[in-house]
Amino acid sequence: MCSRYYIDDDTPDEVSGLLAGRKSSGLNWTARDVHPGEVAPIIMKKNAELQLDEMKWGFPQYSGKGLFINARAETALQKKTFSESVLHRRCVIPALHFYEWDASKNKVSFLRERGSVLYMAGFFNMMQDEVRFVILTTQANPSVSPVHDRMPLILEKEDVENWICDGEQTQDFLQKIPVLLQRTQEYEQQSLFGMI
Repeated sequence: MCSRYYIDDDTPDEVSGLLAGRKSSGLNWTARDVHPGEVAPIIMKKNAELQLDEMKWGFPQYSGKGLFINARAETALQKKTFSESVLHRRCVIPALHFYEWDASKNKVSFLRERGSVLYMAGFFNMMQDEVRFVILTTQANPSVSPVHDRMPLILEKEDVENWICDGEQTQDFLQKIPVLLQRTQEYEQQSLFGMI
């Protein structure tokens, strides 16, 4: 489902390499967990080239309470709230890892082998006088499914520009099965019942 992710101090270096020397817009990037409703770095097309910028995470819900922070890749094109943005305003959200919580409420981190950047597919729109983004999710692959049935739609580094710039490939990307990830957690809660 992806309701929290982490960015670190080294992520901008890898992302800058992807932008092929194109400059970010002077972002103040700090290592931290990113929560819904916060401003975070994203990669988008601006002035006909890829650039690193910042946006707030989440579209306001119609009730005025809560945010749409994720959209299902399988149905996003059929949803009025998301379809135009998916077709015309795609972005990528870089992260070192994302979190899910298992059935025992243990926090589990998912990351690439060797700790390289995760590129999560997303889209954006102007909402309440500010630009906001949403992360696309898909059915969990075998590395995530023991913990949660959904996961972010993760792109390969070489797919980032095509996802953002080439609308003819959008449908194919929405059906993509993400790469297998490494799963880590600081501790696992033990049950007293299993110890007796």
